[in-house]
Amino acid sequence: MSAEEEELKPSRIALVTGAGSGIGRVTARALGRAGWTVVLTGRREDALKETAAEIAEAHVASADVTDEAEVARVFDEIRSRHGRLDLLFNNAGAFGTAAPADEIPAAQWRAVVEVNLTGAFLVAQAAFALMRQQRPEGGRIINNGSISAHVPRPNSVAYTATKHAMTGLTKSLGLEGRAHRIAVGQLDIGNAATEMTERMTHGILQADGRIAVEPVMDAAHVASTVVHLASLPLDVNVPFMTIMATGMPYLGRG
Repeated sequence: MSAEEEELKPSRIALVTGAGSGIGRVTARALGRAGWTVVLTGRREDALKETAAEIAEAHVASADVTDEAEVARVFDEIRSRHGRLDLLFNNAGAFGTAAPADEIPAAQWRAVVEVNLTGAFLVAQAAFALMRQQRPEGGRIINNGSISAHVPRPNSVAYTATKHAMTGLTKSLGLEGRAHRIAVGQLDIGNAATEMTERMTHGILQADGRIAVEPVMDAAHVASTVVHLASLPLDVNVPFMTIMATGMPYLGRG
C-alpha cells in the first residue's frame, strides 16, 4: 500500500471498557499499536489518561457503565468525534466479595450484577444500535467472559452467575447481529496476570478445600488475541474462545 493510500485508509474505531487497568489497559494499548483509534472508558479518568499516554490515537471518555445516561454520553461522543464504531471490547467487570453464598449481602450481589451483566448489556446495546445505523453497517463485539462462564470457583456465586449470563448475552446478540453484519463473540479468560488475579500467586481456595498457588499468564497474550479477533473480516466470527494459563486447574476443576 502506498503512503497516499495509507493516508486515505479510514481509521478503525474501537471502544474498550474497563480500560484504566488490567486486561483493559493492556488490550487498549495493543489495539493502538495495531493502528486502531481507541476510545477508553472506565470510572477513573486519571487511570484512563495513563492508558491513553501510550496510544497514538486515543480518546478518554470516563463513565460508569452501569449508568444509562453516562453510557449514552460516551456513544454521543463516539458519534460526534468518529462517526462510527468498529469494535467493542466489553471488558469492564468486578469480582465482588469472596464468600459462601449464604454470606453474600444482597447489596453485594446487586453491585456485581450491575457491573458484570447490566453494564455489559448497556454498552453492548448502545454499540449494537450504532453498528446497525452506521454506513457501512456492522462491527464486532467481543465480550470478556471468564473460565467462570463454564465452571465456578468456590465462594464466587455472584461473579459466576454473571459470567454464565454473559454467555447468554453473547449468544442472543450474535443471533440478532447476523442480519446487520455485527459479529459477536466471547473470550473466556483464565488467570491472566492482573491486579484481580494477584492473590492466585499467593494461594487460593480450591474445590477440594486446599489452598494452592495457581499459574498465571501475561495479559499481553489476551491482548494479542483480541487484536487478532478484531482483524478478522465481518463474515468470519469466533463465537467462543478460551485462553488460559496452561497449568491452571480448569479442566479438572471440581
